[in-house]
Amino acid sequence: MPSTNPRNYDATPSRKVAFLGLGVMGYPMAGHLALAGHEVTAYNRTTTKSIAWCAEYASTKAPKHATTPREAAVGADIVFCCVGNDDDLRSVTLGADGAFAGMQPGAIFVDHTTASAEVARELYAAARTLGLHFVDAPVSGGQAGAQNGQLTVMCGGDQAAFDAAQPVAMAFSRAFTLLGASGSGQLAKMVNQICIAGLVQGLSEAVAFGQNAGLDMKQVLDVIGKGAAQSWQLDNRGKTMVDGKFDFGFAVDWMRKDLSLVLDEARRNGSRVPVTALVDQFYADVQKMGGNRWDTSSLIKRLT
Repeated sequence: MPSTNPRNYDATPSRKVAFLGLGVMGYPMAGHLALAGHEVTAYNRTTTKSIAWCAEYASTKAPKHATTPREAAVGADIVFCCVGNDDDLRSVTLGADGAFAGMQPGAIFVDHTTASAEVARELYAAARTLGLHFVDAPVSGGQAGAQNGQLTVMCGGDQAAFDAAQPVAMAFSRAFTLLGASGSGQLAKMVNQICIAGLVQGLSEAVAFGQNAGLDMKQVLDVIGKGAAQSWQLDNRGKTMVDGKFDFGFAVDWMRKDLSLVLDEARRNGSRVPVTALVDQFYADVQKMGGNRWDTSSLIKRLT
């Protein structure tokens, strides 16, 4: 069942939690957990980042930093994670210093990394053998969504683990929804990225076409945004495309990583995704232009 966030931190009892990975997304997500009154232990591969995070949230309930995922996970009811890819995820969960080694039986690992459905199922199985729970829970909403505590979270796993994690995760979520068995969250995130890839390319072509035709594209976007062409991308990235600004969070390198997951899964399940494959190559062109860290709306740079 989905849940929507009323932004009422007082509604959820305090829990002892850990957060692994304090990147662009993880840093503010962990912050919302601290602000919600949870006792947070943070881990980041670069320790100075976790120390800085503790300093920023020093006024909350005794935030701590750990030097290994295992140390962070000791005594935690729920361990949240947001790292880069499958290998990063394995590195913070498995092995002597991994979180699984420090977690108590019955504890829940909630993974917000955008990763493969395969690694989600692998770690779900590994957790079960240790008496732990694993929920794959990739997010949508970008850097702004993380900062504002308004992420959309797509989950796969067992109902009981989801039910226990949901009220805590609502500290940084606007919706937190169980979509099926282990791996379902990651597959849903792939659906999300397929949609975004096509939308951004279509918007790029539309803006470039209108500019070449001599139209005032900001005015045009205002008009068509009130009709059937309206979308989040048009509302939030159309005018920044016109202005040539591409520093709004989700980077081209990350999108290519995500689309690689999509294309691998499509080969596995027999899906035909020609537009997605084409847009992936367009993003490769943007990388060749030096746009690795530009946001995904920079597709228009190929056309202007």
